[in-house]
Order: sequence, then C-alpha cells, then structure tokens
Amino acid sequence: MTDDSYTPPRVWKWDQESGGKFANINRPVAGPTHEKALPQGEHPLQLYSLATPNGVKVTIMLEELLALGFDGAEYDAFLIDITEGDQFGSGFVEVNPNSKIPAMLDQSMRPPIRVFESGSILLYLAEKFSAFLPHTPAQRTEALNWLFWQMGAGPLLGGGFGHFYAYAPEPYEYPINRYTMEVKRQLDVLDRQLADHTYIAGNEYTIADMAIWPWYGALVKGRVYDAAEFLEAHTYRNVIRWTDEIAERPAVRRGRMVNRTWGEPEEQLHERHDASDFDNRTQDKIGGGAED
Repeated sequence: MTDDSYTPPRVWKWDQESGGKFANINRPVAGPTHEKALPQGEHPLQLYSLATPNGVKVTIMLEELLALGFDGAEYDAFLIDITEGDQFGSGFVEVNPNSKIPAMLDQSMRPPIRVFESGSILLYLAEKFSAFLPHTPAQRTEALNWLFWQMGAGPLLGGGFGHFYAYAPEPYEYPINRYTMEVKRQLDVLDRQLADHTYIAGNEYTIADMAIWPWYGALVKGRVYDAAEFLEAHTYRNVIRWTDEIAERPAVRRGRMVNRTWGEPEEQLHERHDASDFDNRTQDKIGGGAED
C-alpha cells in the first residue's frame, strides 16, 4: 500500500469538487434541478440529444431509415447540452428519468411513447419500421447479441477507460492499466468477429453496427480520448476495415453531424428539422465557428 492510497470512510459523503472534467454536472441523486419544458417540432419523432457516441447511434438509425424511404421516421432533433446540465431540466427528466441522452418521443402514438437508452431506441425503431434487424430467429438473435454486447461493454470503455485515461483529475496507473486491458480485449473480440463477417452480426448491416460503430469506430480513429496510438489501434485491421466502410455510408455521414457542437463548422448541425438543414443550417452557413 502506498502512502497516498485511499481508505474509504465508513459512510461515503459527496465531495462536489472531485470527479474530474465533469464534476460540475455529476451528482448522486436523480430528478430535475430546474423547470424547463422541452421544445417540440411537427415531425412524428422528437429526439433530444447530443452527438456523443450514444447520441450518434440514434441519428444514424433515423437517417438510414429516411434513406430507405420511411417517411414516418422524419424527426426533429433538439440539442441537449449535457455540459450545461440541460439533461436535468424538468421536461427532459419526464422523457428520461435517468437524465442521459439520447431520449425520444414518438408523437405518432396516442398517447406519445417515450423511449430512452440508446439500445432501446434502436430496437424500438427497428421493430417499428421492420428494418435493420433480421427476421429469422437465428440472425435476429445474433444481431441482438451484439447490440447488448455493446450495452454491457460500453461503460467499461467510456466510464472506465475513457474517464481514467482522458478525464480524471490526474493519471492513475492501476485503473488505466485495468481498463486498457479490457478495452484491448474488446477490440480483439470485434476483430475476430469481423475477420469472418462483413458486418458485426453477419453479412447484413444491422442495429448492432449502428450501436458499436460510434464508439469503437471513433476509438480506433482517435476521435474519442485521442487514444488510438496508445491502444495500437492499427493492429485491429478488421475493425479498421469495418470502420472505414461504414464511415462511407451517406446516412452515417449525416447522422454524425446532428446535434454536433464541436469540430469543423461544416460538420455541425446543432438542430435538425428537415433534410435541407444539412445543406443550409450547418454552422458554417449560419455564421458559427468551430468549438474545441
């Protein structure tokens, strides 16, 4: 045991100054912190989100559905700035009591149906439109295997590796080593699966790819945590191949832009209400600059 090792108290108390980069919005209780109604647009689906990997899953799915001609997948995407605590507004908490993005309202139903958790939204949309989820029991189950794999693996990548590698107040060797080992194991799982399959669940593009690509595709390209070199991401050749192929899909390119508030201005579409917004309402068109 080192001199600076931590001994937990008998009863934990909340230290508002600890927690790293996001300490100002993290808290140990649920519920709203302020009254704020959510805006609503005219389309069947109302999305409240931010272009984090979890948010991108859903905007990719919606853009893919629209590309297939499903008019019922038209949506309004409103920005939820989690760094400012928008997720704790009363209206958002009504849609997602867990105060996490993304959250969605299906206004085509009476009463409207709320859907929260990115995996639940993907599955809801796949079943609603009978798309991007195979119908045969074996293939459907395989796609769901990988969808739920991401639900379980993602917190170890984000809350584990990402937090201690990129966001903790200072670097700590033990948790970085612990979660690096796990993330490299996850990448190896994906690499072995993709050695024999075009897509994650087989030879068909499904919601499993939409769930996994925003996290692990971004990871191996250095777009999250700037850790590609650290993880030797180039050695996972099958993951790189799959990542590059999905990145070329037009719907994926559009989906990555929605609710994005950082990067190049031409890649930022803070809100999306119409397909023409990709041409007319990106930040370079309305005078906004790039943000860090």
